[in-house]
Amino acid sequence: MSDFREAQDQAHPNKTNTLMLGIIMLLIGILSIQIWLLYSALNNALDENEDIAIAAFVGSLILFFTGLWLLKYLPDTRRRVNEEEQTGSKYQ
Repeated sequence: MSDFREAQDQAHPNKTNTLMLGIIMLLIGILSIQIWLLYSALNNALDENEDIAIAAFVGSLILFFTGLWLLKYLPDTRRRVNEEEQTGSKYQ
């Protein structure tokens, strides 16, 4: 039975590239939302609405951990996969 990483390494490069593009676009979206949260928190903190800043911090922290979780699914580079196939060292 193969795990996700092994199946991902055996996939066609087009599928791997599509997956990488999707993950990168999600990460860009998450980063954009975090910048918007920072901007809104700073504006509200200057107006002495500190509750918004705390809510923005919690939201941004959740988005940060979501981004970290997504990084786990980024595929390896093709060069690295080919080197490991030649040496046979990855799955032994």
